[in-house]
Amino acid sequence: MNESDFTYAEVGGTLQESLPPGYRHLHYRTRLGRDDVYERAAEAILTFRMHRGTGARVKPTADRAAPGVRLTLGLGPLTVPCEIVYVLHDARRAGFGYGTLPGHQARGEEAFLVERDPDGSVWFSTTSFSVPARLPMRLLGPLARVAQHGYARLCGQALRRACRSSRTVGS
Repeated sequence: MNESDFTYAEVGGTLQESLPPGYRHLHYRTRLGRDDVYERAAEAILTFRMHRGTGARVKPTADRAAPGVRLTLGLGPLTVPCEIVYVLHDARRAGFGYGTLPGHQARGEEAFLVERDPDGSVWFSTTSFSVPARLPMRLLGPLARVAQHGYARLCGQALRRACRSSRTVGS
């Protein structure tokens, strides 16, 4: 991985408590359930099943998220290239963050994580910082932000479905 391929300087910024200034920030969080869904949710994120569950076309260079894996996401007429910056998978957090590459509609980074609280509650969250990079996103203005939030919600819904279907298939 060559960090100069990324279209932004703050690589790994979604791991920080405070997101980089000068970008639009997005924080979305939704509850998935209790302890029993944690590993199913983690697996759905790390194998791109959650993204596919949104209806997005996903073309990764590997079957599982890992730093340096590149993927192209397609939604409608848009195709956006990204590269995975980091992966987390421990008893409390699992998921990954990816950064934008040339040709993406935005510049920035987005993280998709499942988190387990001490009380056993399991949550999905997405955090991002971005600015428009190409004309279509610039022209959309505030609607681009609405679309980003809508995609975060779609991811949460897809992850809930993935957790339910995983439970019934293996039972």
